[in-house]
Amino acid sequence: MIVLPSIGRRSLLGFGLMAAASPLRAASLTDASLAGVGDRARLVIAVQGEQRWTLRAEASPTRLVLALPGSTWRGGANLRGTGPVSGMRYVAADDALLVDLARPALARPGPAQAGHIVIDISPVQASRYAAAVRAGREILAGTARGTGPLPLVVLDPGHGGRDPGAIGATGVHEKRIVLATALELKRRLEAMRSCRVVLTRTRDVFVPLADRVEFARRREAALFLSIHADSAPGARGASVYTLSETASDAMSEALARRENRADLAGGLRLPSVSPDVQRILLSLMRQETRAGSSRLARHAVRELGEQVQLLPNTHREAAFVVLKSPEIPSALVELGFLSDPRDEAALQQASHRARLTLALSRAVKQWLDSTPLQAQAG
Repeated sequence: MIVLPSIGRRSLLGFGLMAAASPLRAASLTDASLAGVGDRARLVIAVQGEQRWTLRAEASPTRLVLALPGSTWRGGANLRGTGPVSGMRYVAADDALLVDLARPALARPGPAQAGHIVIDISPVQASRYAAAVRAGREILAGTARGTGPLPLVVLDPGHGGRDPGAIGATGVHEKRIVLATALELKRRLEAMRSCRVVLTRTRDVFVPLADRVEFARRREAALFLSIHADSAPGARGASVYTLSETASDAMSEALARRENRADLAGGLRLPSVSPDVQRILLSLMRQETRAGSSRLARHAVRELGEQVQLLPNTHREAAFVVLKSPEIPSALVELGFLSDPRDEAALQQASHRARLTLALSRAVKQWLDSTPLQAQAG
């Protein structure tokens, strides 16, 4: 049994010793997912209510057993395996999730998320696994409580109002395509119940670039995703952009110049320290933010590649104003290019936009699952 200390401003929610006090209310467990993180598998289960749980190792067959007493399971009958996990299934009669292993592996707490059980399953030597089985006791235990606000994701449909954005050969406006896509993506993300979602605009109005960024910052968003369907001669397919003052290629630089109509206004709230210390803090914050942005881009490229045509060298960098918040991981997605007749035709089809939103919702979910609570909370 592991006792976890407090880290930073927040304690690690969802884990700790089982309390010996009064019994907890029955919990509903939803949105179970298993994702690869390096050589590990990360199990994430959303909890509505309060849920005690324990985890033990078994042999013959080689598996981990996650006991969830008194729970109502709505996380799906079976989950596909990844990494050391070959598959999982819930056994209602035992109130337990059976985690079948492809090779010996043990578990440890994953990044804390309010209202979730998060467990990382990593390969270990056979002798270490055998020792855990022989010990015959829980290797992890905890209590998850479905309380506290979910992380906030801000979706930013580009352009709007007097600014139509790119205009396709048939007259379709970028501002309409991206708003329809953002609204559908919002519905998908909210259905996953892993985050809250707001849009920088929900109708055909003009919003300055600086206001879009400030909108996310005032609300202490965990993630900012700007959605576009621009024009670039010769370009076709979806692509993802993160911030860099030096563009990765000429096309990205041209797109950034096209999109940038204003600059970031307002200052970041920093502690009352000397200017030198503030510069160091801001530099560290930007490094962490850009790492989070790049992680989102990797998820998005992988998921989009399974659904739609991609622009070559899909993850690119440029100095887009809407990506310049120093404390919020941000990315800009080009759904395609209205300057290409094939992209223009596809983006007008609801079925094609559904594939795009499916890919992006999965990417955001994976980002949330792999990001510590402290980073999500800002």
